[in-house]
Amino acid sequence: GMVMHHPSYVTRVRELCTQHQVHLICDEIAVGCGRTGTFFASEQAGIWPDFMCLSKGISGGYLPLSLVMTREAIYQAFYSPEVQRGFLHSHSYTGNPLACRAALATLDVLASDQVLQRNQRWSHALTVRLTQALAPWAETDRIRHLRNCGMIWAFDVQVAEAERPGFARRFYAAALQAGVLLRPIGTTVYFMPPYILKEYETTWLLERTVAALKACSV
Repeated sequence: GMVMHHPSYVTRVRELCTQHQVHLICDEIAVGCGRTGTFFASEQAGIWPDFMCLSKGISGGYLPLSLVMTREAIYQAFYSPEVQRGFLHSHSYTGNPLACRAALATLDVLASDQVLQRNQRWSHALTVRLTQALAPWAETDRIRHLRNCGMIWAFDVQVAEAERPGFARRFYAAALQAGVLLRPIGTTVYFMPPYILKEYETTWLLERTVAALKACSV
């Protein structure tokens, strides 16, 4: 779980899609809007997709909103009043004005508060602290592949084969008991904290994660 593609891989995918005239779709619902350290994750590969999906962070988490962006040429291909050609996409709640206003306000805050720059600083600081906190397990190979991209962190926990199916549930319960909400993907533990994370909350998160690992006898 939580595979982080190298930028060169994404660049090559873009090249192949262009070469074979295949539309490239980037689903940035979870990773867009600054989550990876740049506003769009695909920026790090120096590419632009043909379609991009955004949600979650675009409205600051206040109201549900999803959107799809596309290239002008694609948009013009189905922009028409003719039923045979037009893309008839008109759900009852499409373009909710309140959700769109929340998104505009969120974009203003992201720009005025220099959120991306702050996220980049947090990314480095928390990576250092997480590496230190997990060192006892990493030294004995019980935790592997600590990885980070912006405000996303993940690591893999090594457990016996017989214990793998139930690990996620056990770790989730132990973390909840310790006071934090963490939902592993299989044996992969990951963090995607809010951008307004405070120093004391970081300390709390790391302490409780360590407590959950110990409770699971890792």
